[in-house]
Amino acid sequence: MEFRPLGRTGVQVSKLCLGTMMFGDWGTKDHDESIKIIHRALDAGINFVDTADVYSQGESEVIVGKALRGLRDDVVLATKFFMPFDDNPNHRGGSRRWIMTSVEDSLRRLGTDHLDLYQMHRYDPAVDLDETLGALTDLVRAGKVRYIGHSTFPASALVDAQHIARDRGRERFVTEQPTYSMLTRAIENEILPLTERHGMGVLSYSPLAGGWLSGRYRQDSHEGPTSVARQRLANRFDLSLPENQRKLEAAEALARLADDAGVTLIELAIAFVLRHPGITSAIIGPRTMDHLESQLPAAEVALDEDVLDRIDEIVAPGVTLNPADNGWVNPWLQPAARRR
Repeated sequence: MEFRPLGRTGVQVSKLCLGTMMFGDWGTKDHDESIKIIHRALDAGINFVDTADVYSQGESEVIVGKALRGLRDDVVLATKFFMPFDDNPNHRGGSRRWIMTSVEDSLRRLGTDHLDLYQMHRYDPAVDLDETLGALTDLVRAGKVRYIGHSTFPASALVDAQHIARDRGRERFVTEQPTYSMLTRAIENEILPLTERHGMGVLSYSPLAGGWLSGRYRQDSHEGPTSVARQRLANRFDLSLPENQRKLEAAEALARLADDAGVTLIELAIAFVLRHPGITSAIIGPRTMDHLESQLPAAEVALDEDVLDRIDEIVAPGVTLNPADNGWVNPWLQPAARRR
């Protein structure tokens, strides 16, 4: 397994990162089976594990904590905060109050005294970024967190955060975690150029586009998502929507390209993500051992220029076929912001 620098931190991480959203009630409910998958990934050379407090309402963190007993020092461990846990309006977001509660809960569930990477799961326009960075800076200085990052930030917020950290003496975000795949390429426009400019690591999620590039969705398929998490995202998976039909057509064309290239569609999809010079690590999110085994070989696949050119012909650079897949909805384009 190849290792790559995590931005300018000096930390080396595997180019495949194990995502754990599918461990627990949202996916594989058997803890022992999930732990086996985690151990297999570590045996394959993966040293980077990403989870979040909201995954199965903390259950994923518990599973990861069990799996890493006795192995903690060998793993770069990342988790996230921000998403709502319940109806309490203070149990979410980027406030100091919630961050200080969330980090203690995550440390307890993970069974560790520190996090290697603590990430803000989404941008919170309602909270001053200096408030968030101030709390995260205190956690770094207290030794509970080594580095901080964010996920699915818009370009303007990414730049604002870097400037606030510089001007006010805060710890700076050193990573961004965006969605990126052959069907979801919007980050090529601004995010990847910005992360390179600011020396940030990029651990991109959903290289299989939520299963669209796994081979499950074909023209004659009526099967929807199987996981609880993805069943909530009808606008991304409803095959009657024209934008999802465009994804289906592209997936068919990419599957034929994979056959021509002598690789599986899964291998093509993950190798495409890893080929971009701005990507540090691609997060794979297996639900079963078979899923993991089908994704690991992608780390050894090298795509030539002709294959990359053909991918660009199917989905143009910078284009996301269904904007709902971008992971962030601009609040300033919503009716409440536009219609005074």
